[in-house]
Amino acid sequence: MDFELKTLSRPRTASERCDALIVLVPAAALTQNDRLTGLIGQAIKARHFEPEPGKLLQAYKSPGLQATRLILAGVGGASARQVRAALQAAMGALKGSAAQKVIVSLSWLPAETVDMAACVQAAVAACADAAYTYSHTKSKPTPSAPQRLVLGVGAQGSLRKAFDTALATAHGVDLAREWGNRPPNHATPTLLARAARQLARSKRVRVEVLGPREVARLGMGSFMAVARGSEEPLRFIVLRYNGAPRSQAPLVLVGKGITFDTGGISIKPAPEMDEMKFDMCGAASVLGVFRTLAELQPALNVVGLIPACENMPDGRALKPGDVVRSMSGQTIEILNTDAEGRLILCDALTYAERFKPRAVVDIATLTGACVIALGSVRSGMFSSDDALAQALSRAGEEALDPCWRMPLDDDYAEGLKTHFADVANVAGRAAGSVTAAKFLQRFATRYPWAHLDIAGTAWKGGAAKGATGRPVGLLVRYLLAQAESPGAGVSPRRRKA
Repeated sequence: MDFELKTLSRPRTASERCDALIVLVPAAALTQNDRLTGLIGQAIKARHFEPEPGKLLQAYKSPGLQATRLILAGVGGASARQVRAALQAAMGALKGSAAQKVIVSLSWLPAETVDMAACVQAAVAACADAAYTYSHTKSKPTPSAPQRLVLGVGAQGSLRKAFDTALATAHGVDLAREWGNRPPNHATPTLLARAARQLARSKRVRVEVLGPREVARLGMGSFMAVARGSEEPLRFIVLRYNGAPRSQAPLVLVGKGITFDTGGISIKPAPEMDEMKFDMCGAASVLGVFRTLAELQPALNVVGLIPACENMPDGRALKPGDVVRSMSGQTIEILNTDAEGRLILCDALTYAERFKPRAVVDIATLTGACVIALGSVRSGMFSSDDALAQALSRAGEEALDPCWRMPLDDDYAEGLKTHFADVANVAGRAAGSVTAAKFLQRFATRYPWAHLDIAGTAWKGGAAKGATGRPVGLLVRYLLAQAESPGAGVSPRRRKA
C-alpha cells in the first residue's frame, strides 16, 4: 500500500474523489458548519452514531460527497490508542471490498488539545497492519488490499516527521511479520542470512554471516550444541548500522533465531507445534528494526546479532543430562532440551562484549511462562539497569507496543544451581520466565542489559494466526530516542574488566 500525507481542510475533504472516506470523529463538540460536519452532527443528534472508539456508521454515495463510501469512525477523546482502535474497526469494514483509494481524515480531531503526531503515527500503524497480507507460499495471489491510502490532516506542520517515522516503522514491522509467517522450510538459517544480506544493500548497513566453522573457532559450544541435531547448518548473523562516529558506542540488539523448535529430545506435544515456526520472531524483529534504520538513517550506531538454527531430535541431538561449555567459559547442564533459546542467546550475549556496547537488548520468544503471566498484551521486560528499563517502558507506551518490567531478584537463581556444571539451563516451573532471565543475566554482566520475552506478543494463534511484528515499534522508538539524547536511557556505571 502506498501512503501519502496530505493537507485536507474539512470542506476540501468532502470534494476528494476516493473509493472510501474514513472520517475520525471525536466526542468533542463539532463547531464548523460545512456539509460533512453537518452530516456528522445530524447522525450524532439522531443517535444513529456514537463517536466512541470502535463505533462505525457507513453510507454509500452520500449527497455532496465525492467519496463512493463514507465511514464515520468514533475516536472518543482522540488518544493514539483510541485512533488505533477506530481504524482497526474501519479498515476491517473495508476488508474484501473493491476500495483501491482510501482517505483517512484526521481533520476533525481537536488539534489544540490532542497529540496529533501520536495520532498520525497510530493511524499509519493501524492502516499498515490492516493492509498486510501473506502470500509467499500461496499458489494464487492474495486478494489485494487498498493500493493507496491518503492521510488527511488540517495542517502538516511538524506532522511530516511523525508520518515518515511511522511509515518507516511500518515497513520494518511488515518485514518482521513476513519472516515470522514464512514456513520453516522457507525461513531456514541460511535464508535468514540471505534476508540480512539484502538489507546490506542499504546505505550504512553492513552484514557478516558466520557459519559452523567460524562459530566453532569462537568457542560457542552452547549455540553449537543446539544446532547439531539438525541437517540445516547454523548461521550467526552480525548486522551493523553505522550512523554516528566510530567513537560512539553502539546499541546492540540480540534476536533469538530458532527457525523451528521441536523441543529436541524433550519433544513438544504435536498440537500447535506448527506454531514453533514463530520461534525466530526475535530474529525477525531485529531484521525489521534494521529495515527501519536503513530508511530513517538516524545518527547512532546499532549492532544486530542473530544466532540462527533449528532445534531437532536426531541421533546427534543434545540430550538431557549433557554438559556443554559456552563461549564465556561457563559450563551448562542441560536438563531440558526445549529450553534451547537461552542456550543460543548466552553465546550471542558474550559475543556482544567485543563491541563495548552502550547497552544490549535481547529479544526472544523465550518462555510459555511469560504468556501465563502477561498474556498477549505486554511483552515481559527484565533489566539489570533501571534507566534502560525506564527508557524501554517509555518507548513501548509511546509506540503502543507495551512491555512490563519483571523482577530479577537473586533468590530466583537458586533453582539454576546444579552439582554437575556451573549452571543448569532450567529451574522448576515456578516463575519460569524469571529464572530464564536469571540464566541470561549470568552472561550479560559487562554492560547495561535488558531482555524482552515476546512469547505472548510475537504472534497470534487461532483464526487470526500470524506474526504481529512486535516489538519492532518499541525498539525503533527506543533507538530514535537514543539518537536524540545519546546520554539518556542508561545509568552511569563502570564497565567490568
